[in-house]
Amino acid sequence: MKNLRVLAVSGIAASIAVGAAACSSTASSTTPAAAPASSSGSASAAAGAAAASSPASAMSDFGPGCSSVPKTGAGSFTGMATAPVATAASANPGLSTLVTAVKKAGLVDTLNAANGITVFAPDNAAFAKIPAATLGSVLANKSELTKVLTYHVVSGRYTPAQLAAGQTLKTLEGGTVTTAMSGGTYTVNGTDVVCGNVQTANATVYIISSVLMPKSS
Repeated sequence: MKNLRVLAVSGIAASIAVGAAACSSTASSTTPAAAPASSSGSASAAAGAAAASSPASAMSDFGPGCSSVPKTGAGSFTGMATAPVATAASANPGLSTLVTAVKKAGLVDTLNAANGITVFAPDNAAFAKIPAATLGSVLANKSELTKVLTYHVVSGRYTPAQLAAGQTLKTLEGGTVTTAMSGGTYTVNGTDVVCGNVQTANATVYIISSVLMPKSS
C-alpha cells in the first residue's frame, strides 16, 4: 500500500510545523482564483521568496473539510488564529491523530517556535487509511515519525493562488512536493486539499486527505 511507505522514509529537518488554523469563522466552499502558472523555475523561486516573508493571507478558507471545524471556542477558525500551529492543531478535533504524532515525536515546542511556514496537514481520515498496526509501529519510532512529519512542511507562507500556479517546493525533510489546481480542486502530490488557507499565528495550513509519501533516500 502506497501510504505504508510514507511512514518509514525520508530525512529529518530542524524545524517543522503541522496543524490547522485560522481563517474566517464561516467556512467557504468557493475556490479562490488561481494565479497564472509560473513559466520557469526562477519564477517559482521568486514566488517562494515572497511567500516566506508574507503574513497570513486575507483570502478565505475553502474546501469541504472546513465545515467540520468548530464554530466557536479555541478550535474554531477565530480561536486558532492567534495560537501557534501545534497549539492550534490540538484544539481541532479533525487533527487529533496528527497532534498525537507531533507529541510522540517531541516536536510541539519546535513547531510552536517556527515562523513563516506552510504545513500540509493530514486529517484523521488520512491516517485512518493506514493499517492500525503499521501506524502504531511508526508512532512508536520517534526517528521515523519525525522524518515523515518534516516532509509535510515547507518554508514560506504560500497563498492558494501561489499553489494553484503549480509550485515545486522543497520540504524541511529535504525532498520536494508539487502543488496544482485542476477543476477547482487543489492538490499536493496529487492529494486533495480538503480545507485550505487555514491560518495560525506562525503558519499557513492546508489540510489534506492522505499522508504524503517522500521518496526513499
